[in-house]
Amino acid sequence: MRTIGVIGLGNMGRGMALSLRRRGFTVMGYDPAPAAREASAADGIVIAEGPSALWRDCEAVVLSLPNPEVVDAVLLGPDGPLHGAKSGLLIVDTSTSDPAVTRRIAAALEPAGIDLIDAPVSGGPKGAHAATLTMVIGGSDRAVALAEPVLAAMSATRVHVGGVGAGHVTKLANNLLCAAHLITAAEAVRMAKDAGVDPERLLAGINAGSGRSGVTQVNFPTWVLNGAFDSGFTMKLMRKDVRLAESLIGALDLDLPLSAQVGRLWRDSVEVAPDDADFNAIVKLQLA
Repeated sequence: MRTIGVIGLGNMGRGMALSLRRRGFTVMGYDPAPAAREASAADGIVIAEGPSALWRDCEAVVLSLPNPEVVDAVLLGPDGPLHGAKSGLLIVDTSTSDPAVTRRIAAALEPAGIDLIDAPVSGGPKGAHAATLTMVIGGSDRAVALAEPVLAAMSATRVHVGGVGAGHVTKLANNLLCAAHLITAAEAVRMAKDAGVDPERLLAGINAGSGRSGVTQVNFPTWVLNGAFDSGFTMKLMRKDVRLAESLIGALDLDLPLSAQVGRLWRDSVEVAPDDADFNAIVKLQLA
């Protein structure tokens, strides 16, 4: 694989495209937004006129898209790979999406000899630009092995968790935990602060014990306690991920009361943390 396409050149997709280019791949990109196309072109990414050129000219295409509806439209719409792609094309969906949608699309592409793997990412725009992302990957052993050089060019940690859709299930579980941890950590900080304990010293103690999490180790010191709130990931995107997790829980007919409460708090916090705010702003429910 020498020519890789990237569809979706926002904060994440643009960083991944640049990481691929640094590793020696020829990279073609497309985004419907003129500003995203112009920024990537200025960075040396070849911009295609549309997705059709990527299906035709690339051995693999990476998707970095905002939601399952857009993924579905790009892959199964009139300009999708079923209309012009060669057999053997590999599609890597790094979006956080609905596993049921992913499995349906994969089944539709398979008869045409097109492989889809889901490889949603953690690490934010900084990780995308530095190629230090973490990927949880769903797909066949053969397709994941074929994709390894492409995945390795964009990430530092890769965990193959199962068949197609398993990556998206795992990512939704991860983000549901992160969404919950932000709320519980904020409540713990509020309790300790009101009891006279400095938040930074509190976190040092928690991070030395069993209550630690990625939120207490990374989010609070990096984006919360200093008031930065500039992770590059928005409340709108995390609300979407929590909603997808709730949808999966519902489809499985599970009664998960704490997850239901987390979902409600994220939905009802718009006045405190609007959609365009940094996702860590959910802590303002307790710390504002």
